[in-house]
Amino acid sequence: MSASLFLFVFFLYVGGMIVFSLWLSRKQRSGEDFLLGNRSVPFILMLGTTVATMVGTGSSMGAIGKGYSDGWAGSLYGIGGAVGILLLAKMFASARKHQFMTFAEEMSFYYGANKKIKAIVAVLVLLASVGWLGAHILGGGLYISWITGIDLMAAKVLVALGFGVYVLIGGYMAVVWTDSIQAVVLFAGFILMAVLSIEHAGGLSELQASFGSQPFHFLEGTELIPSISLAFVIFVGVMATPAYRQRIYSSDNIPTIRKSFYLSGALYLAFSIIPAIIGMAAFNLNPSLDNSNFAFPFMATEVLPAAIGLVVLIAGLSATMSSASSDAIAGVAILLRDVFILVFGKMPQKERTVKYSRWGVFGIVGLALVFSLYATDVIDYIKYMIAIIMSGLFVCVLLGKYWPRVTWQGGVATLAGGAVCSLLIISIPTWNAYWGNPAIPAVAVAFICGLAVSLITPESQISDDEAAEILRRERDIMEMGDEG
Repeated sequence: MSASLFLFVFFLYVGGMIVFSLWLSRKQRSGEDFLLGNRSVPFILMLGTTVATMVGTGSSMGAIGKGYSDGWAGSLYGIGGAVGILLLAKMFASARKHQFMTFAEEMSFYYGANKKIKAIVAVLVLLASVGWLGAHILGGGLYISWITGIDLMAAKVLVALGFGVYVLIGGYMAVVWTDSIQAVVLFAGFILMAVLSIEHAGGLSELQASFGSQPFHFLEGTELIPSISLAFVIFVGVMATPAYRQRIYSSDNIPTIRKSFYLSGALYLAFSIIPAIIGMAAFNLNPSLDNSNFAFPFMATEVLPAAIGLVVLIAGLSATMSSASSDAIAGVAILLRDVFILVFGKMPQKERTVKYSRWGVFGIVGLALVFSLYATDVIDYIKYMIAIIMSGLFVCVLLGKYWPRVTWQGGVATLAGGAVCSLLIISIPTWNAYWGNPAIPAVAVAFICGLAVSLITPESQISDDEAAEILRRERDIMEMGDEG
């Protein structure tokens, strides 16, 4: 495929998204408009943006690469993600009634509106958003570099600019609408690629034969625990990822959230086999790729007809950019709602919130680009980032909502315990090899730490109603433009 043709179509595609964002930006009047779409996102857009966010870099680059190296193990990413989104809908959709703006605010509510845990979670969630964003920039950069032959750093910059500009202009509604458009493109592209991959490889049986007589070898012997760990770490990521929480806060009502998340989970579960099929087909046709992450662009550029390959590549970029834009806007919401008050001691004035939000997009995308500079493997990047930052967040929010005896000190202990355990396992090669990633032991240690510390520290005396009122007053200050 011609590199110049691909770049031309890529710039044309991004240009269309930017023009659409300019049109949407006309209605922005406040921080809630820019960051949450005025909390009025309907079912069809909620479904589109959720599906597009789920079918992101991990599914397009990471899971296909996993399919290339380990066959049907490429479906583990989708299985873990589907279970995560289904349980998120069941357990946390009700958070919509409290009018939260960020995950840190929600977490603070569960701990009696405690400012300490809100500040710590805000910093961690901001890092998580930047971390996810870095993964998307890495994934998109890897295959733009493969396709065009340009330097990987330059390719990462192109990806960052590609989604950063339309998010900066259009805010959350630009994300929601462009996600929904991209969901159609990426589903059509990936399904088409899977069908053609099976045809080129000579049938599904030929794909499985490439991996020996045991296509599910990853569920046997020493490979079982790392395989379970991979699905588990993705599950944890979905349950604690700020972008999905942002969907809950921006929906027009709770039934919309549940319906869209349930349907998204079902679609994602069905989709989970597609990356494995594409990855196995790539291995069948070329078992000597230097990097398994190149399996996706290899199939699109070397196997498929040019026109079809171009459609599929744009679908892959759609997956990356839709997820990236969601994490970017979630990160900005945290920056404006939580970090701003932590640094300046007050909320930003209403008339300046949109301006500050756009500067926030610029800063967060730039920071994520820096995070992605030295990473080369998408799955490794994602699973270690989730384990270190998000295992504790996952436990913290579960205990906060479902265990009345939990204290803010116990919440902090879960965050510290999960991170320390993850770093310890990563630093010991034999432990890391046994688990595959630190998520399972990190979650277990976080639970133990949270339970133990909560039992020896005093209970909060603030009721849920009082906590909700404290947080409501903070939001009102931002919307009224209070300078104090």
